[in-house]
Amino acid sequence: MGQNPSLPQPGTKIQVIGAGLSRTGTASFSAALTILLDGPVYHGGTQITIGPPEEITSWITIIKNVLTEKSEDRQKALSLMEHRLDGYAAITDAPGSQLVPELLELYPDAKVICTVRDPVAWEKSMTQVKHLVRMWFLRAVFLPLPGMRHFVDYISQTSMQWQKAYGTHLRPGPAYHKHIAWLKEVVPEDRLVFVDVKDGWEPLCKALGKEVPKDIPFPRINDSEAINRTARYHIRRGLMRWAAIFVAAGVASAAYFLRR
Repeated sequence: MGQNPSLPQPGTKIQVIGAGLSRTGTASFSAALTILLDGPVYHGGTQITIGPPEEITSWITIIKNVLTEKSEDRQKALSLMEHRLDGYAAITDAPGSQLVPELLELYPDAKVICTVRDPVAWEKSMTQVKHLVRMWFLRAVFLPLPGMRHFVDYISQTSMQWQKAYGTHLRPGPAYHKHIAWLKEVVPEDRLVFVDVKDGWEPLCKALGKEVPKDIPFPRINDSEAINRTARYHIRRGLMRWAAIFVAAGVASAAYFLRR
């Protein structure tokens, strides 16, 4: 999250389903996959917050349809998901990490790789994210922004998604261990791999049957800094847009009264 959104590459299909939770090194993992798979990677946090408006609105619709548990709604979700991911070599981060069964149905030959980290450090990091996304003024600040005006609704849907999967509304708590256990239930053992980005290229290359890149250091991207940078960027944009609106309204009002 907080990097640049990827663009689809015609003819590219999903080879890797990133099942790691947010804040487990998914940004570094995505950058590494881009190198190994030689194709664009769909990092959910980045695409949703920096990509075009249809990115976030599509995933809101997808999650809503999955949550109904109706077969016809599930098919709608799968169709929209397949369209959204066409041209990408992998998907990582939320909300895809909570949609692994659906992704496996679409891409039965894909490898499922879950990024991991120390659970205590993860919970602390996720608690910081929770406080950030739950700021009371975000809906008002983001209202003038075409894509981000839907951010609070997106968080609401992902919260219900977490409740269904882990029994908690975006409260980290035991979610980390429940996620690992859930993956072991829904993914065939020979298709599921766990990697820690701190270990560098070797475990990831072994899982994908790839050679370790020569003279290319493993990407190291600080997710926390990226998220904070993205949040400041959108809040600043929203405030500037509101300022422009108020100025325009003031000018229009002044012009109206001068004509009277």
